[in-house]
Amino acid sequence: MRSRARRGVLVLTGAALAGSPLALAGPAGASGPGTIVVDRGGPARSLAFTAARDGEAVISFAASAPGVSWGRAGAESAVVSIAVDGRHVTDLVVPSSEPVARSLGLGRVREGGHRVTLRFAEGSAPAAERVRLARTRVRMPAADPAVLRHAPIVVGRTGWPFGDPYQNATTDPPLTAWHETRPAATPGHRVIEYSMVWSNEDGGTDAPALMARWGRTTDIEWVYRVEVDGSGRRVDGTAVYQAPLHLTFRFTGRFEGDHPVLQTCTQNNNMCDVVSPDPPLRFLLDASRTRPAGRAREAVMDREPWTYRVAAQEMVREGKIERPSDPSTRKVGDQRTYLFAEFAKTTGAATAWGSAPGVALGVRLKSDPAALYRSDHDQPDWSAERYGAVATTVELPEGTRVSDIASIEALRRPTGIGDNGAPATVTSINRGFFLDESYLPRPSSIGWRGSVTLTRESPSAVLWGPGAA
Repeated sequence: MRSRARRGVLVLTGAALAGSPLALAGPAGASGPGTIVVDRGGPARSLAFTAARDGEAVISFAASAPGVSWGRAGAESAVVSIAVDGRHVTDLVVPSSEPVARSLGLGRVREGGHRVTLRFAEGSAPAAERVRLARTRVRMPAADPAVLRHAPIVVGRTGWPFGDPYQNATTDPPLTAWHETRPAATPGHRVIEYSMVWSNEDGGTDAPALMARWGRTTDIEWVYRVEVDGSGRRVDGTAVYQAPLHLTFRFTGRFEGDHPVLQTCTQNNNMCDVVSPDPPLRFLLDASRTRPAGRAREAVMDREPWTYRVAAQEMVREGKIERPSDPSTRKVGDQRTYLFAEFAKTTGAATAWGSAPGVALGVRLKSDPAALYRSDHDQPDWSAERYGAVATTVELPEGTRVSDIASIEALRRPTGIGDNGAPATVTSINRGFFLDESYLPRPSSIGWRGSVTLTRESPSAVLWGPGAA
C-alpha cells in the first residue's frame, strides 16, 4: 500500500538531458532543479518519470531561447514539441531570450513509468537555435483533478488548405489559460468553463478599441464549457464551445480521453470542432488556476507579467504602433505611455428611452490640470458598459509616471443614440500601473474604495487624488 506522502506524486527517475540532471523527487514529490537544453538540429531530449497513480500530469519550467525576441521579425520564437511515450501532446512557443515560467498539461497517464520527449520543432524562427528549460518539473496536481481532466486541446491556426500551418509561432499564440466553475442545475453537478489569453487577434476588434474597452491588446476568450457530475465525469450533451461569430455550439468533435480537441479557426481566435488535416501545432495549457474573485479577466495577465510584454512586442513588430505616440489621437501609441487601470462598476435601471451609459476614466496631470486624457478618446462606444470589474487604459504623454497624476475621474457617457437615464455607480479602482522599459508591469500604486454614482445631471466625479469622494 502506498504511503500518504507519495499519493498523487510523479517521481522523476532519470533523464537524458543536456546540462545538469534532474534530481529524484523527494517525499513531497517535488523534483530538484534541472535544465534541459534542446538544440536546432540536435537530438531530442527525454525525461523519465513514474506516476504514482492514474491521472493528469503537468510539466513546468522556466523557458528561454537565446537570440529570440517576439518584437523582432525573423526572431519571433522557438518552438518545442513535447510528447509523452511517443505521443505528441503539446507544443511550447518560447517568445523570449529571458526565462519565463510556463506550465503545460501532459494529458492523462497511467500509474507507472513514462517518458517525456522534447525536440526542437519546425516553425521556429530563423534566429532561434536553442531552448533552455530550467527548473523542469513534472507533477500531478491533487487539487480538483476534474479541471485538468477536461481542459481543451487547442490546435494551432493553420488557415488550411492554403495558410501557414505554423502561424501561431509568429502571431496570436495562446499564452495562458484558466478555468471557472459554477453550480449546474442538477444538484451535485457543476459547470467548468475554460478561457485563454492570446497575444493578439489578427481580426475582430481593432487595437485602439481593445485598449480603450478592454485595457489590453491581447485577446481573451472563453473556449470550452462542460457540465460534470459529482465524480468529475462529463455529462453527455453538455459540452459546448465558442464558435465563429462568438456563437455557442454543441461540441461534436473528437476527445482524447476527456480532453476535447478544438482548433483556432478564425482570425479572432474562435474555435471549430473540425480540425484541419495534420496540423503541426497544438496547445494543452495548464488551466488549473482560476480568476481571482471580484477581478476582471485581465487579472489573469497581471499574475503573468510576461504576457504584457509579448502583447506590446507583437504590436510593435506588426507596425500597429503610432510613432511618435500622441495621446490626442485614437491610434495606439507606445504601450509604455498608458496607465493600465481596473475599476468596478454597476449600472442601475433605465428611466427613459435611449442607450445605456458606459463609464470611462479620465486623468488630469499636475503639469496641466485643465487637460483631460480619456480612456475612451471621446468615442462613445469605447467606454465600459459591462457590469463588475473592468479594465481600460488611458494614454498619456511620454514619460508620465504615477507621481505626475493629479486626479483620476469617472466619466459617464451613453454608448449610442439617446440616454436611458440609468445611473452608473463606481465602487473601486483595483489597480493602476505603467509598463517599464521592457514592457513589464510596474507595481500597482493606485487604488481606491468607495461609492460614486454618476447620473445625467452629474456625469463625472473624482475617484483618486485631491477632491476624491
